[in-house]
Amino acid sequence: MEFKMKEGGFYSEFPYGRLDVSGNEEYGFRPYQLMVSSVAVCSGGVLRKILEKMRIEFEDIHITGEAERNKDKADRIEKISLHFRIKGKELNVSKIEKAMELTKKNCSMVQSVIGSIVVEETFEIIE
Repeated sequence: MEFKMKEGGFYSEFPYGRLDVSGNEEYGFRPYQLMVSSVAVCSGGVLRKILEKMRIEFEDIHITGEAERNKDKADRIEKISLHFRIKGKELNVSKIEKAMELTKKNCSMVQSVIGSIVVEETFEIIE
């Protein structure tokens, strides 16, 4: 990856398109937003694959992500809370719990931050 300086931040070109990054939302995505997005979307993608492999039928997954930051330590992210709303009929809570455990173990982004950022994952079933 190569990042080039621009007014107010940096940018990079990827096959999907341009990514603008800045500490100021007027010029691009903020780095902490990208960190939370990476953890959330990686987890969501892994969960989706696991549910499919377990042959659990579901209609949708909606993820809410929040970051807790420490202003006294360079505003670092100390905790990422992810809440998954899984929509489907007759979903089994214990099977979803197992899928969530496997998700945390197999998400590369979660595994990358373990030890420095607490990742909390909760879920609810929507019918």
